[in-house]
Amino acid sequence: MNIYNDNWLGRTLNVISSNDPTLTSRHGVVIDESKNTITIEEDGKFVKLGKSSIKFTLSDSSVVIDGTKVGQRPENRTHKKYRMA
Repeated sequence: MNIYNDNWLGRTLNVISSNDPTLTSRHGVVIDESKNTITIEEDGKFVKLGKSSIKFTLSDSSVVIDGTKVGQRPENRTHKKYRMA
């Protein structure tokens, strides 16, 4: 199974790049995921990130995930087949 199909809750998310420069280099533990957002806990605060505006990595993986490609509910994302370009 690849990183796209794994459960991301409890893993550390690191924002690599973003359309919004204030989001770049944010990191925290994934607390919740919805169709369009990922909520992380960063320094005791909850931060909601729009998937479509970030590229990120998850702990124990060096794969950069483009948030625009994972804009579906987590329960649907885990069963989808992704084409790696």
